[in-house]
Amino acid sequence: MNKTEKIKSEQISSAEKKLGLGEHLLVMRRTVVMIAIAIFTSFTAIFYLISQPLVDFILKPVVARGVAVISIRVSESLMMRMKTCLVASIVISMPFIIWQIWRFAGPALYPSEKKVVRALFVLMVIMFTVGIVFSYVTVFPLAIDLFYEASEGVATPMWSVEGYFNFVLAFILPFGLMFEMPVVIFVLARKGMVTGEALSKNRKFFILGASVVAAVLTPPDIVSQTLLLLPLLLLYEISVIISKTVKVSSKESLTMQE
Repeated sequence: MNKTEKIKSEQISSAEKKLGLGEHLLVMRRTVVMIAIAIFTSFTAIFYLISQPLVDFILKPVVARGVAVISIRVSESLMMRMKTCLVASIVISMPFIIWQIWRFAGPALYPSEKKVVRALFVLMVIMFTVGIVFSYVTVFPLAIDLFYEASEGVATPMWSVEGYFNFVLAFILPFGLMFEMPVVIFVLARKGMVTGEALSKNRKFFILGASVVAAVLTPPDIVSQTLLLLPLLLLYEISVIISKTVKVSSKESLTMQE
C-alpha cells in the first residue's frame, strides 16, 4: 500500500467512526427534504408569477405557424401549465440542488477527486445546455415545419396542448444527452474501457448510425439532415481525440495522474 492509499484508508476509517449508517441516512434524508423544499418553493413562485409567459414561450413555435392548440381533456391545460412550471423550477433550483448533493457526497472524495468531479460536472452542464439550445434553435423548428406541412391537404392541424409539451421534451432532451458524448468518452477512456484506436476503427459504423438518426429525426432534405449530422460527427471526432490523449487511470476512481 502506497502513501496515498494509506492516507485515504485512514480518512475513510476516521469518517466511518464519526458517521455510522444511521447518521448517513439522516444526512441523506435532510438533503432530500431540502431539495424538495427548494423545488416546491420555486414551483409555487413560478406558477403564480410567470407561468403564462412560460406557456406562451413554449407554444410560440406552433402559434406562429397558425396551428390551433386545443385541450381535449378537462385537466389538460392545467397539467401542461404545471409540468412547465415544474421543469422551470428544477432548472432554477439546480444550483441549490447541486450544492446539497455536493455537501452529502463531497466529504467522501479526495481533493484530487473533487477537482475531477467539479470539472466533469461543469463540462456536462455546458454540453447539455449547448445540445438543448442547438436543438431548439435549429432542428426543432424544422421538425415542426415537417409535421405542419405533412398535415396540409389531409386535415386541419389542431394539436393537443399536453401532447405538444410532451413532444417538446421528448424531442429536445435527447439532443442534450447526445452532446454529453465527449464527457462520457473521457470517463470511459480513463477507465480503460475504450481506446482511440477502437473508436477510429469503428468510425464508419458510427457515421452510418448517425446518418440514420439524422434522417429519422429531421425532414427529408439534405440541409436539415446535415444540420444534425455534422454536430454528431464533430462530437465523435472530439471524442476520438480525447480518448487518444487521456491516460488510463490505474485506480478505480477518476483521479488525475500526477
